[in-house]
Amino acid sequence: MRLSNAHKTLIALSAAAAFGGFAATAMRDALDSPAEAAPLAASAAVPAVGALPAAVGTTPLPSLAPMLARVTPAVVSVHTRQRVRVGVGPFGNDPFFRRMFPELTQERINESLGSGVIVDAARGLILTNHHVIEGADEVSVTLADERTFKAEFVGSDPDTDVAVMRIKADKLSALPLADSTQLKVGDFVVAVGNPFGIGQTVTSGIVSAVGRSGLRGLGYQNFIQTDASINPGNSGGALVNLNGELVGINTASFNPRGSMAGNIGLGFAIPTSIARGVMEQLIATGEVRRGTLGVETQDVDPRIAAGLGLSEARGAVVTRVFANSAAAQAGLKVGDVIVGANGGHLDDRNSLRNFEGLQAVGSRVTLDVVRDGKPLQLSATLREQPRSLAGAELDPRLDGATFAELPASLRQSGAGGVLVEDVRRGSRAARNGLQKGDIVIASTSGEFDDLPGFRASFTRDPARLVFRVIRGGDRGEIEMQ
Repeated sequence: MRLSNAHKTLIALSAAAAFGGFAATAMRDALDSPAEAAPLAASAAVPAVGALPAAVGTTPLPSLAPMLARVTPAVVSVHTRQRVRVGVGPFGNDPFFRRMFPELTQERINESLGSGVIVDAARGLILTNHHVIEGADEVSVTLADERTFKAEFVGSDPDTDVAVMRIKADKLSALPLADSTQLKVGDFVVAVGNPFGIGQTVTSGIVSAVGRSGLRGLGYQNFIQTDASINPGNSGGALVNLNGELVGINTASFNPRGSMAGNIGLGFAIPTSIARGVMEQLIATGEVRRGTLGVETQDVDPRIAAGLGLSEARGAVVTRVFANSAAAQAGLKVGDVIVGANGGHLDDRNSLRNFEGLQAVGSRVTLDVVRDGKPLQLSATLREQPRSLAGAELDPRLDGATFAELPASLRQSGAGGVLVEDVRRGSRAARNGLQKGDIVIASTSGEFDDLPGFRASFTRDPARLVFRVIRGGDRGEIEMQ
């Protein structure tokens, strides 16, 4: 395979995978004392210590302390260790060199800190972020009472950044899960976690927005946005309401200058309405099954809007309906424009894909559609989204390769295509030069945007099968023979 110079296709925003925050300032008193002080009048009352009154009139001052006394024992610190081998010498970064000369490598331990929330005291279940424990060889959990336990991995879902762990311990405290769909902009919330590894920290703020999506590189999204001060190390920590109930799992903060630049009041949490469903699937089966309509779409631009008689350029126009799909069963047709689902707006195909990815298999959804310039509603029962596809099922020239959907983080960044999930050594696909990790973005088999579209593109076997592939930072073409 000959690859050209890279065209950078993905723009990475500074979406920091961390929550919580602290700021430390030091001040010194530089006031000069007079040489001699006049004596105070005997009648003057001098308070020994300045302090807030316990009450204003007959009303006690509000305090979060009683609620936090119940919450903080359920928020834990997560410590991960990952063993990696690195090369030494001038060729240490060359993977081939490391394979050929393993004796010239050394083991290094990467350690990181995050947070987690106990949600089931009897079973010792802890919710955290996938990125907190991703790739870890060892994970330990430290409770608020400073007891430390080795954590057992239950399962994780990279596309929603939710992970579940289990510890064996007694005298645990757990947080009840609230109905996050009832949150409103302006509700008070409190973030609890372990920012920068300094120890458990509590910050407060309000709900700045709900249903936030469209943030590049963060997978399927329906975030709670908050201005509670949050910083690196609080990933996986708790976002609670004033009743001390869990409303979200803190997962990301945003700062254009990078995560270590600190909090600027833009933080995001996975709502419990999503985390609960993902957790239940991970506990039951160790994996997450997602629903899909079974359509291909494209954004409605001004030209398409004018051609379809739409009043505004918004929504996802259906360009293909797969046979035997949920969309076909619901009566969706090519040319229909999907502008909403379950009462929410859908502005483009990415928002439709994001909506689908957050629904479970068997979910019944209501679609707002514009057909021939007229609005209508259709109901669909989502079917399972395919997770991988054997190349031999598509074309003999792809024997030995397995294809999968791109990670949601890449799709949210604007990438399209399919991922080469695996290539069996010595197989026909391997001999053709296909490699694990390649991203196939185009093919002579036909146009496609995702895994179902890739499969559908092989309705007719192409006489010449050529893939356009991104590998690492480079792109090129591979002919499959």
